[in-house]
Amino acid sequence: MPVTAQPHQPRRRRRTSRLLVAAATVVTAGALAAAALPASASAGGNDRGHGGNGHGHGHGHRQGRYQDVQLLSFNDLHGNLEPPAGSSGRVTEVQPDGTTKTIDAGGVEYLATHLREARKGNRYSITAAGGDMVGASPLLSGLFHDEPTIEALNKLDLDVTSVGNHEFDEGAKELARLQNGGCHPTEGCYTEKEFKGADFPYLAANVLDEKTGKPLLKPYWVWKQRGVKVGFIGVTLEGTPDIVSAEGVKGLKFKDEVETINKYAKELQRQGVKSIVALIHEGGFPASSSYNYDCDSPGAGDGISGPIVDIAKNITPQVDALVTGHTHNAYVCTIPDPAGNPRMVTSASSFGRLYTDTTLTYDRRTGDIARTSVKSANHVVTRDVPKAPDMTRLIGKWSTLAAPIGNRPIGYVSADINRDGTESPLGDLIADAQFAYGKAQDPETDLALMNPGGIRAPITYAASGAEGDGVVTYAEGFTVQPFANTVNLKDYTGAQLIQVLKEQVSGPNEADPKILQVSSGLTYTLDLTKSGADRVVTDSIRLNGSPIDENATYRVASNSFLAGGGDGFTTLGEGTNELVGADDLAAFEQYLTANSSATAPIAPPAADRITVVQ
Repeated sequence: MPVTAQPHQPRRRRRTSRLLVAAATVVTAGALAAAALPASASAGGNDRGHGGNGHGHGHGHRQGRYQDVQLLSFNDLHGNLEPPAGSSGRVTEVQPDGTTKTIDAGGVEYLATHLREARKGNRYSITAAGGDMVGASPLLSGLFHDEPTIEALNKLDLDVTSVGNHEFDEGAKELARLQNGGCHPTEGCYTEKEFKGADFPYLAANVLDEKTGKPLLKPYWVWKQRGVKVGFIGVTLEGTPDIVSAEGVKGLKFKDEVETINKYAKELQRQGVKSIVALIHEGGFPASSSYNYDCDSPGAGDGISGPIVDIAKNITPQVDALVTGHTHNAYVCTIPDPAGNPRMVTSASSFGRLYTDTTLTYDRRTGDIARTSVKSANHVVTRDVPKAPDMTRLIGKWSTLAAPIGNRPIGYVSADINRDGTESPLGDLIADAQFAYGKAQDPETDLALMNPGGIRAPITYAASGAEGDGVVTYAEGFTVQPFANTVNLKDYTGAQLIQVLKEQVSGPNEADPKILQVSSGLTYTLDLTKSGADRVVTDSIRLNGSPIDENATYRVASNSFLAGGGDGFTTLGEGTNELVGADDLAAFEQYLTANSSATAPIAPPAADRITVVQ
């Protein structure tokens, strides 16, 4: 199972214009210094509908030298067909006076309406995605191995996407089935019609078959319409094996993103394709959480940090724009290419809450993009527009199949239980559930640890359907923990346990800490004014009030992803005397059922086990 910036893995073993609202159309930072173009810059070709293999919209006009090409993009949908709940279904918008407000956002019924409206009047329009379309999905899609999401993306007229790490949650064979179609190998067909697969290509330029050394899927794809050609190269982060279960990436090699993109950019150039967009499932961290933050206001690229910055600075200038993802953040930034010229880098948050609208001005004489005229903005998928009827029907069809499983109550809460913060109330609750499960399997169990990226959504008090306020359904539990990990027990020395806590903020996690959620009884201080492993104050670590004995043995419960050393916690992979338990969702369900009722619901934990110094 994966995790990153809140990233991952679907549950396997289960079956049975431009925006219409002015407030949501605030233009995000992102117009490269405008260069004067001829008046014909937006003149279109003489076509309507598909030309070659792209989606065209609008009436034809005389062809001029310059042609505006609309690129609509989004990323990290994670099978969120219905509007996401709680904070996962909101975005933050900065106002002209500097204050912020939140806007409810997301849901494919609304995403379809917004994209279709945005395409109107744009004769040359492409829709692309930056990976993680599936995986870690809510029950409506995850229960059916994400066939519903692929069907929805087909209806959205998605043209192309890169793979993300979550596309490998169920392995290469399942990814091939999502691309090519066919019923599930063990669960068969879910409806009377055989699953036909994706109408769009998945690109995986840097994912190689270990035996053949060749890309697992297509490395690139070219959109063509009336003489306009735009190439797309798709990659996922090189570190995918670190955040996906070993079984999911078995037999695969993941190559460097920059080297791969540069290689295929040369190949596209040799084929006469000079306008190139990279779809990269790796991202950055903007200085603001507001989707319309002016990322370039301090100076080109200064408003964003993280892996995408170095990647962008090293990708060949032959690539004209980067559509990114993975970190679930929203940004429209310019980052200099190796020649020092600004280049657009975008990300549309996650869960279908935003989409990015980018204008690429194509020069018919050179076949290249006039980079100085690229414009881009993120737009909110507001829920105050008409629902797309075809998406409503799709959701209804799959909801009917999922209802007997998803609507079953598994617990009760007295208020929202959120997953936000260094230590979250929901993180504590899940850790306590795994600790209780571990104690039931082995009374010697001392504590439990939970990775934050494995917690995919909050638990909300308000009813999501007809179950009533405060009721937690199986579908809601599935949305929180959709990975089908098991709860495993392992023995560690005290010294190893201390090292595990230090690995949260050192090694591969130093730049982007992954703070484990801890069960009741384990406490310590996290001093963020320090650096590296020193941020974990060793002398402060206590278990039930007593210091950790480096020579003693401690029995620890964690999910199978962590127990295998995932997320950079190599020491967790070194534990001994392993006992493999049941599904982590089953453990969560057991805990909620045993510890809550309609008259005595669970209250949000205080989230006071980790003392944070800032």
